[in-house]
Amino acid sequence: MTVVLSDLLDEKQIALDLRAQTQDDALHEIVGLLQASGRVVDGKKFLAAVLERERASSTVAGYGIAFPHARTDLVKEIVLGIGRSKSGIRFENSEELVHLIFVIGVPKQMIQDYLVCIGAIARLTKDDSMRTSLLNAETAAEFVEQLRSASLLL
Repeated sequence: MTVVLSDLLDEKQIALDLRAQTQDDALHEIVGLLQASGRVVDGKKFLAAVLERERASSTVAGYGIAFPHARTDLVKEIVLGIGRSKSGIRFENSEELVHLIFVIGVPKQMIQDYLVCIGAIARLTKDDSMRTSLLNAETAAEFVEQLRSASLLL
């Protein structure tokens, strides 16, 4: 069964006002949301896997968007944590500031579902009006609704 983006969206896994000023702190903050929701077996190990993957190859995709991720047995299903920084966060190996961070955890055997998920997010966030809507959403519920309604059009 293919994973649908709207099924991964959870208001409790979204931080609209990241306190972090650095890449590592931002990822730590978002992974903390995933651990608090019970979606990650071991937050420290998951964060280490995400950071290792990010250092191997930057996941900054342009437009102020990054997709840090890890293929790992520390998650039982695909998980998605989202962070937003109005001021932006500098990621290693990237000149541009990142404003929207989509942290994805995927079980090793679900690579196809991961590609479908990241492809959907990438298509949605490539649109200027969608990025503006996400950057201006006042609540996590509004943020989720923007993504859900737009994902129905894919």
